[in-house]
Amino acid sequence: MSRLYPLEKYRNIGIIAHIDAGKTTVSERVLFYTGISHKLGEVHEGAAIMDWMEQERERGITITSAATTCFWTPLYRRRGLETDEEKMKAKDAYEHRINIIDTPGHVDFTAEVERSLRVLDGGVTVFDGVAGVEPQSETVWHQADKYNVPRVCFINKLDRTGASFQRSFDSIVERLTPHAVMLQLPIGEEDQFSGIIDLLEKRAFQYGGEHGEDVSEIDIPEDMKALVEEKRSILLEKIVEHDEALMERYLAGEDLPLEDLKKALRKGTIENTIVPVLCGSALKNKGVQLLLDAVIDYLPSPLDIKDLKPTKGVHPDTDEEIIRLPSDDEPLSAMAFKVATDPFVGNLTYFRIYSGVLKKGTYVLNATKDSQERIGRIVRMHSNHREDVDEMYAGDLGAIVGLKGTSTGDTLCDPDNPIVLETITFPEPVISLRIEPKTKGDQEKLGMALKRLSDEDPTFKIESDPETGETIISGMGELHLEILVDRMKREFQVEANVGRPQVSYRETVKKPADAEGKYIRQSGGKGQYGHVKIKMKPLERGEGFTFINEIKGGIIPQEFIPAVEKGVKEALQKGVIAGYRITDLEVRLYDGSYHDVDSSESAFKIAGSMALQDAVKHGSPVLLEPIMQIQVVVPEDYLGDVSGDVSSKRGHIEKLSDRGMMKVIDARVPLSEMFGYATKLRSITQGRGSFVMEFHSYEEVPKNIEQLIVEGKQ
Repeated sequence: MSRLYPLEKYRNIGIIAHIDAGKTTVSERVLFYTGISHKLGEVHEGAAIMDWMEQERERGITITSAATTCFWTPLYRRRGLETDEEKMKAKDAYEHRINIIDTPGHVDFTAEVERSLRVLDGGVTVFDGVAGVEPQSETVWHQADKYNVPRVCFINKLDRTGASFQRSFDSIVERLTPHAVMLQLPIGEEDQFSGIIDLLEKRAFQYGGEHGEDVSEIDIPEDMKALVEEKRSILLEKIVEHDEALMERYLAGEDLPLEDLKKALRKGTIENTIVPVLCGSALKNKGVQLLLDAVIDYLPSPLDIKDLKPTKGVHPDTDEEIIRLPSDDEPLSAMAFKVATDPFVGNLTYFRIYSGVLKKGTYVLNATKDSQERIGRIVRMHSNHREDVDEMYAGDLGAIVGLKGTSTGDTLCDPDNPIVLETITFPEPVISLRIEPKTKGDQEKLGMALKRLSDEDPTFKIESDPETGETIISGMGELHLEILVDRMKREFQVEANVGRPQVSYRETVKKPADAEGKYIRQSGGKGQYGHVKIKMKPLERGEGFTFINEIKGGIIPQEFIPAVEKGVKEALQKGVIAGYRITDLEVRLYDGSYHDVDSSESAFKIAGSMALQDAVKHGSPVLLEPIMQIQVVVPEDYLGDVSGDVSSKRGHIEKLSDRGMMKVIDARVPLSEMFGYATKLRSITQGRGSFVMEFHSYEEVPKNIEQLIVEGKQ
């Protein structure tokens, strides 16, 4: 079996956006027009192909990122082709393979977006034509920036009342990137939205038919000609900025060939110096085919990004940097970016191949865990449908059935050419709750279900309270934990009692401190001796923990240093104020002593733990709480009441703005004050207000509140 599509005809893209901007509807239309599905699944009717989990269909939101493969020949390559033979030739010459990941928009499922962006080459960012840039749009945009993902923008829902292409475009320029440039203009808006003008080609398209599937070319409307010329000249100036030869010809007044302009626009998009903005209405089937054309024309293939973000890794034994090229001839390197439990086949590990070929029946090395895995079954995913294949090549996204020890972020590679690719980092959970099985029979099933779910989701953490023996689960928000508990019930038939959500507080220190830890036990026979001196200082918020070994001249033998670090890390788990985890500090081990006979790893571990506890007590310890960024959208009549309520929750209002007829409040509020806010907001605004919330940072708790937390009243 050999490769069917050359690498330059691959597009690995993600569809990313704020919740309810229409990502899944865009994906559904893409599948319809590329022939993967033969009917239109509607999200609001609970029939979307990409939202295949029961909870997704009930709630109309995406929870897990779904992967699918489809094929597309750009429309302009097909125009004017009459015979089947001509069409087949165009298909063979120009058809591309598009691997799509439809990611969630809700902030609680940020891990799904993070891991998808890590393995994608390009992105389609969808915006609501009424709301423009929303808080979560900014979050996913910055996540895409972090991974250097080139993207095109699609302003959706232009058929809705209150939609404005210009206003939405302005919000992208103002809040996300100055590099955005209009590639299209809508013909009409709201209920008058009937077609789209391509500014580069100066062509207009009108949509007709029951599903908007009849696309016909029309003349540019007279009343839009001046606007088209104005916006086109802005587009051309933006394009030629990135190509000196084109710039000279443009300034000399030459007419530039379309092919040259497209090539320069593609180069700018891939380098993230231009972001093309398109428009449409996925629900009304307007603009999706032109969006697919733009994906092919402007977003990168795996070959295009080898210079932009080369696939780098390190040798697991020597830490020497290795670069893998996107080629079938290179040794195999692939990343597992998601683990899922499938009700029919069991464990599914989603992967992206960066180089080489993955074959069924072979053994690969999990370089992250230094273990071998056998590749039993390889499947190409079409949402939750699977197609078995014998091998996959560089640039492919697929899934392996039945891997035993591979988890999210692990590198799978050729055993003779080991490499560990840069892994994926995930945010820490901010909310916890206690969970216990309802019956004895549920006890064992609960443990298994929790392990499966935490294998799938890196932001879902499980720990047991050493004092009470209870199980505590932690996640990114109330909805996140609610969905996980619901999945336990449905997928694993586990009935559980759940406590009320608790905030994940943290502890830290405000000033440096030195401390000594001495552990000496002498009770006949071999004794215990461990002695360490440390210097501790606070770090910037969000920097976590750093351990630095400054021992010289063997004052403490080298083999005991890891034990000291382990003891310090264990002591970080239980703070001195209220028992919460300690964070954001640096510990330097600079002195100590040992005994030739009595010193042991366990003695030094205990000494490290004692030293840290002592240092924290003398470092002005403080309690930290998660602060959430919230955006509340309310009718003007309720602005005063809602603002007052936000302020009463220790909220800090940052700005008030308008969005059409509504008022928008941007604020920062402690998470502990936000439980049950959805119900409260509904009652204040008679059901007309809405809000979104995402984690912003950890900040110091006021002393009066700290006292209540310590006493267990908050």
